[in-house]
Amino acid sequence: MTLSFGTRLRSAMDERGPLCVGIDPHASLLGSWGLADDIAGLERFTYTVVEALADTVAVFKPQAAFFERFGSRGIAVLERATADLRAAGGLVVMDAKRGDIGSTMAAYAEAFLRKDSPLFADALTVSPYLGYGSLKPAVDLARESGAGLFVLALTSNPEGAEVQRAVREDGRTVGATMLARLAEENAGETPMGSFGAVVGATLGDLSSFDLDINGPLLAPGIGAQGATPADLPVVFGDAVRNVVPNVSRGVLRAGPDASALRDAAARYADEIRAAVAG
Repeated sequence: MTLSFGTRLRSAMDERGPLCVGIDPHASLLGSWGLADDIAGLERFTYTVVEALADTVAVFKPQAAFFERFGSRGIAVLERATADLRAAGGLVVMDAKRGDIGSTMAAYAEAFLRKDSPLFADALTVSPYLGYGSLKPAVDLARESGAGLFVLALTSNPEGAEVQRAVREDGRTVGATMLARLAEENAGETPMGSFGAVVGATLGDLSSFDLDINGPLLAPGIGAQGATPADLPVVFGDAVRNVVPNVSRGVLRAGPDASALRDAAARYADEIRAAVAG
């Protein structure tokens, strides 16, 4: 029997520490490594990160768009990186933010959540803003495959508030509604469910929201966006143990030296572990 994503994630976080490293090979970062913004630069960057960190970091979040922009050759790099990370014991959250309806949503799900797909990942980021019910094909396939989802709920970008903080007729915000739906998906699951929310670490006190969804909370914003590990207990309160803090540039800027990448990741992991432990 395939262990659920929630079970595998808890085990990885307990063993390797609660850190997610984003793999975001955008042009300026490639340039800071002395690499050209081409397929050779993409390959060198990506495989250096994989080789340096795959056996020590719990979770990786490749941003699909930075690979897709190179066409089929970029997708091939993403496929290999995903397979290599998972083979080394890392969990892969594919940051593709897919969202659609019906057969199209099902096709997106099959691309990333079907076990025999070349791009199969442990979890996928998805957008619920065609209605939470539009995610059903992805929810169903994730359950079948032992994978997970991270649903955009309270994102760190300022523009997100106009949708996520909008108040529904029942008096509840859209973001709170998404959190409630995820809590329903995760009800009764141990050690935690597989259906998580994306909640920005830069948002400050979120005590007005019920973040106890019995599932993981993917928290971008630490490092270059201004949040620090010390902010996590303030933002997430009692749910902090289920937080998966994402650091991208804060780690990646340490490259291309592999030992410097490992040191940067280890430093963030230690700081996050200490902050979560209180």
